Formats: sequence, structure tokens, C-alpha cells
Amino acid sequence: MKKYTLPVLSVLLIATTVCMLFTGRFNELTPAALYDLIRSLVLDCPLSPLQEKQFIALSYIRLPRILAAILVGAALVSGTCYQSLFMNPLVSPGILGVLAGASFGAGIGIVLFDNSLIATQIFAFLFACCAVGFALFFSIFLRWRSLLILLLGGMISASLFTSLTAFMKFLANPNTQLPDLTYWLMGSFAKVESETVLWVGIPMITLILYLCLQGKTANILSMGDDEALSMGIPVGWARLKIITCATLPSAFSVVLAGIVGWIGLVIPHIVRFLVGPDNRVLLPASAMAGAIFLLVTDSIARTVFTAELPVGVYTSLVSLPIFAITLYTNRRSWR
Repeated sequence: MKKYTLPVLSVLLIATTVCMLFTGRFNELTPAALYDLIRSLVLDCPLSPLQEKQFIALSYIRLPRILAAILVGAALVSGTCYQSLFMNPLVSPGILGVLAGASFGAGIGIVLFDNSLIATQIFAFLFACCAVGFALFFSIFLRWRSLLILLLGGMISASLFTSLTAFMKFLANPNTQLPDLTYWLMGSFAKVESETVLWVGIPMITLILYLCLQGKTANILSMGDDEALSMGIPVGWARLKIITCATLPSAFSVVLAGIVGWIGLVIPHIVRFLVGPDNRVLLPASAMAGAIFLLVTDSIARTVFTAELPVGVYTSLVSLPIFAITLYTNRRSWR
């Protein structure tokens, strides 16, 4: 069964992506209409007024959102990497402070640069990397080989930047800036632009593919430092490389959608329960499952209610009961 996991998930991802193209409040985009639109574009025929609306809806709204949801959902495969490195299935991408740092960076962009989207995205990415860098510096300064020290550094970094984010909320204008900052921290694809997806998507895809190919190394590192050293793996360098490559997609995901919680914790845990702990299968399976889950969740977020709720609210509401059921089903392994 496990050998069919990746092909099945690939087919599901493609099918979900196609279905999401025709899901939304703009009901004039149907498979037949899409075929006519593509045919008109290929043959360089003039577009009708309805086709122009369809082209705008597809090119500037629906397609960038779908691509962003796929990238963010797949990027949270970093949670699987962290869980393998720390040998703990309850570890999430925010364990080293990346989400807390990104929140503070977004606060700087919104409060100090008057809601500038570009400044918000740049500072969110920079401070996400700074937060993880602080955790790594803390562990190197004390004792690099200890995972416990690295976790402690991540907790300190997350607490520091969470406090700084609270300070930015205090400084924010309650009428204009504070609502935008709060909405950003909830996670949303409402402000996704095709240009942002393009320049962020290329490094994200590269890093995600690289992580998915690190299954063998992650398997060895999950055995413990002594076992890894005996098999010729430079533990410190290998761990630093995977942590760096897992942090950057998480930081880029915040640039695209803000803080989208729970996926990096719940999806890897559920996929591990289904396919086992082998990271050679678990890493790519988690990436595809995360992309599928976020595609469906974002579709719900933009269609259920008249006013679009942040997608981070839905991921939390959906993930919590699923996670609880998974833990209950797999409760024997915790004893």
C-alpha cells in the first residue's frame, strides 16, 4: 500500500487543483468556458466581455491563490523535518521561533511603514530568519550537539519576538494598522499577487524539492547522534543544513499568507500514522498532503460566508478535531 501513496497523492493534488479552478463566487468560469477562453487566447481571437472577466478572475485572483495555497501547504513539510530532527512528532515549524519572528517583522512593516505590503513581506521574511538564527546562535554558544539546548533557544527566541509583536500591537493605530496586523497574524490569501507568487515560488519549490530528497539523511539523524556519527554523517553540519532549508520555506510561506497554523504539526503527524516513519516517503507525502489540505481549506474560506474569514481560522478549526482523533486512534504508541 505504501508504494502507491505518492502516486495517489499526486493524482489527488492535480484533481484538487483543477477542481479549485472552478470553485468560487464567480460562477461564470466553467470547464467549457475555460476551454473556450484558452482556445481564444491560443488562436489570438478577440475576447468577449464575459471572457475578459473570466481571464481576469483566473489570472489575477484564482490561479495566484491556488498556487500560493499549494506552495504554503507544501512548505510546511518543514514540520516533518523538525519532527524527525528532534525525534518528537509534536514539534511544529514554529518551534525555533520562525513564526514569532515573522509576526514581529510584519508588525514593523504594517506599523512603521504605514501598511506597506512590500515592507511587510520583506521584514516578515528577514525577522523569521533572524529568529531562527538567534536560536541557533544560542545553541552554538552553549553546546551545539544538544537538541535540548536548541529547543530551549527556539523557545527563548519565540518568547522574545512574541513580546516584540505585542509591543508593535500597542504602537499600532487602532483604527487602521491594528486590524491589518491582526488579520495578517490570522493568515489569509486575500492579498496574494501573481508577482509575489512568482518571485517567492521559485526558491520555495527548490527548497521543498531539496527537503523531499533528504529522507535518507533525516532517517539517520532521527536515530540519534551516536548512530549518525557511526554511519559517517557529519551530524552538526547535516542538522544545520536541514534546519536552514526547512526554515526558509516557512519564512516564505509567511510572506505569501501570513501565519497559517497547525498544518506543519497536524499533517505530518497524520501522514506518519498512514505511511510510517520512513522519511523517504513521509517528506514528499507530507508536502502533497499539506498542499491538498490547504487548497480545500482555502476554498471553504472563500465560499462559505459572504465575508471571507482568514484561512488560519479554518485550518485551526479543522485541524484540531482531526489531530485529536488521530492521537486517540494512535494512543497506544504514546504509552
